[in-house]
Amino acid sequence: MNNDIKNLISLTKPVFLKLSIIIVNFNVKYFLEQCLCSVTKACKSIEAEIFVIDNLSTDGSKEYFNGRFKAVNFIWNTENVGFSKASNQILKHINGEFILFLNPDTILAEDCLVKCLHCFESNDDAGALGIRMIDGAGNFLKESKRGFPSAFTSLCKLSGLTALFPSSKIFARYYLGHLDQHINQEADVLSGAFMMIRKSVLNKTGGFDERFFMYGEDIDLSFRIQKAGYKNLYFAETTMIHFKGESTKRNSPVYIKLFYGAMSIFVQKHYGSIFAALYSFLIQIAIGIKKIILGILNHLHPLTRPGKELIHEERWLIIGDKKVFGFVQSILQKNNIGWLQYDNSSPNDLAVGDTVENLENLPLFITTQHITAIVFCINDFSAKETIALIELLPADLNFRFHFDGTLSIIGSKQKDSSGDSIA
Repeated sequence: MNNDIKNLISLTKPVFLKLSIIIVNFNVKYFLEQCLCSVTKACKSIEAEIFVIDNLSTDGSKEYFNGRFKAVNFIWNTENVGFSKASNQILKHINGEFILFLNPDTILAEDCLVKCLHCFESNDDAGALGIRMIDGAGNFLKESKRGFPSAFTSLCKLSGLTALFPSSKIFARYYLGHLDQHINQEADVLSGAFMMIRKSVLNKTGGFDERFFMYGEDIDLSFRIQKAGYKNLYFAETTMIHFKGESTKRNSPVYIKLFYGAMSIFVQKHYGSIFAALYSFLIQIAIGIKKIILGILNHLHPLTRPGKELIHEERWLIIGDKKVFGFVQSILQKNNIGWLQYDNSSPNDLAVGDTVENLENLPLFITTQHITAIVFCINDFSAKETIALIELLPADLNFRFHFDGTLSIIGSKQKDSSGDSIA
């Protein structure tokens, strides 16, 4: 056992807790920083413990969090053991009645966890729960609710039929596209980015299968939870931001190999060798078709991605109270970025107004001032309000986020590209 875990366990009192939260970190220290702020706020009225398992990050995460977030238990692995193994290594020693597996590149609403626990209390047959997710631009992430990856559903996804018919019960089965994203419902598969499970259920099913290094572990665990006689619930009454829900380039050969390799493990494990052989055969055909289509599309419309230097050409707006505004302003100044602060009474002034009390004129202000990027300072203006607002504002804006007390600004403009940070 890792010495850090031994030391941690020796200091942990065997008390009853409502919730244990497990976050696996790898080289996303600024995203983790904002995530932990949102998590600690969401745990304010809950008996909870929070664990961060770091998979030997090389971005200075250990030094960055030294002495910070006193309520969080940090475990520093000496090797990158993958998501599944890292998530499992603390399971035997946690005390929560419920376990939440959470990605570090997420922001939760303040009432998110309370709502989820209340949902469990109203559904005795629920084994696991996932929530509605949006990306950093406010777009719904379809992997919030999914069907199991049969050969046909995988073929539809990889061939592009799912994208062509996103609401079809037949062709969009992988994402349950025919089911309303705003309605609570059962779902076959929940996302590992936010997966809350009863500890008693995990005691029966076991944790993540460690053969899944990346991708597929949440599908496998969702399957085993159903097989044990419990329901997987998609809970639409709270929404979180998942910045990298689509961060891997989904059309890249690396992604296709990793993802469908994981699906092959799943099919082999649960459906047998004959079905697995058929699955692999169909997937290879679909991959070939996909490569041909992508080659044609890339030839007709070459994909270009702007460099980070373009960040300085954007017109930035800071929304926040005077205290937080000053710190965000200093970060932008350090990075040679210009800004405006929004104020209802005098929208053309810079750095005016102590707080933002009314945002009804914000859309007009964005248009008239040609704003392209917004920093939401989450303090008096809550994470819940921020999440709701970015779904209403134009998706082509570049949304950024900063919690009071943190040292960075994070965001992700496009769901098919990695998020970035300013510090």
